[in-house]
Amino acid sequence: MTRSLSKGPNVDPRVLKKIAGKKPQETGVIKTWLRACHISPEMVGFKFGVHNGKDFVEVLVSEDMVGHRLGEFSLTRKFTKHGGKMQKELEAKKKESEMAAASAAKAATTEKKA
Repeated sequence: MTRSLSKGPNVDPRVLKKIAGKKPQETGVIKTWLRACHISPEMVGFKFGVHNGKDFVEVLVSEDMVGHRLGEFSLTRKFTKHGGKMQKELEAKKKESEMAAASAAKAATTEKKA
């Protein structure tokens, strides 16, 4: 559910205090645990280290991110690919085709030299 417009965006004053009067190029990564904090236009260009529960994920704020929350760009779950017997077979075929292409390219370069 979205936040009421009458309340305004939830921008934490501590985050604004950390970026006040600083240039994005000069400051390093600003660590924060405030995943619910909205991204305001003043934050554009700064790098934030947003905590995902285990470590800090580096997020470079751009203009497209204004209005979203910091936590949206720091995923808390790590995706492991879908597996199974069929997936292993597909990966093996892909690897074989890459090896064949590499050997063909190597053979073509040796023929040109000779």
